[in-house]
Amino acid sequence: MKFEGIYTPAVTPLTSDGSIDKTAFAEVLEYLVDSKVHGIIIGGSTGEYYAHTAQERFDLAAQAKDVLRGRLPLIVGTGAIRTEDSVAYAEAAKAIKADALLVGSPPYALPTQKEIALHVKAVDRAADLPIMLYNYPGRMSVSMGEEFFDEVRDVKNIVAIKESSGDTAQMHRLACKYPHIALSCGWDDQALEFFAWGARSWVCAGSNFIPHEHVALYEACVVEKDFDKGRRIMAAMMPLMDFLEGGKFVQSIKYGCELNGLSTGGLRAPLHGLDLEEKQALQGVVTELKRNIAQITGGV
Repeated sequence: MKFEGIYTPAVTPLTSDGSIDKTAFAEVLEYLVDSKVHGIIIGGSTGEYYAHTAQERFDLAAQAKDVLRGRLPLIVGTGAIRTEDSVAYAEAAKAIKADALLVGSPPYALPTQKEIALHVKAVDRAADLPIMLYNYPGRMSVSMGEEFFDEVRDVKNIVAIKESSGDTAQMHRLACKYPHIALSCGWDDQALEFFAWGARSWVCAGSNFIPHEHVALYEACVVEKDFDKGRRIMAAMMPLMDFLEGGKFVQSIKYGCELNGLSTGGLRAPLHGLDLEEKQALQGVVTELKRNIAQITGGV
């Protein structure tokens, strides 16, 4: 599998009683298909996987497979503290014929580089599916380093990495020392830099509600190889990047979806939605962003 384009870690809508809204979830997926993103990730941080039961995660992935019907590749997240749980999510992904796995370091446990490698290898054995690694030390508290990459060099299913450290030196290291692993942007305000260093995909939560603008940046940099245009699009997106990094990331993504008429139904605790002032501020940022990017791309 080749990871190319915009991959959306889909949000998980909730009903008024806090249960998962399956009808609204299907509508989110249909919106993303219509918006021509290039792939869907279920069980990512944006989907609030950490607040779901194991059965809810199994059910969401299975529903996504049924709704998508092969129209877009489906990548299933395997994030969990226990390797046994990650293996179970991988096995379930294989059972529904998912296209790939998203595999990160177990959070909280603080595994060594070799232990992270053993974790990844166990997940790989369970499913034998293409793997996009997920390096996000801000959430996992450990980073995938050179010892780890040396340990997993023989894992043929590792085809890509979502690099979310925010460390440009790490991005350079991956591009130069591990070119066999496709680089994918996982740190939004560095998307232009990732594309300049050869990334051909971007896993971006914001594409839940402004997919066309994210696709426009990908097309400018990767398809058209017009980095002057890409810089202008990225500059127009930076106010949104700054807003999303203000401490209420998933909350903002879900409200952004509501601005498009999608139902999200709030969040699971401990998270809570934006207040009125924050909602108004985000709406203003999105309105200006869309107007500016439309002028750059010639859209309406």
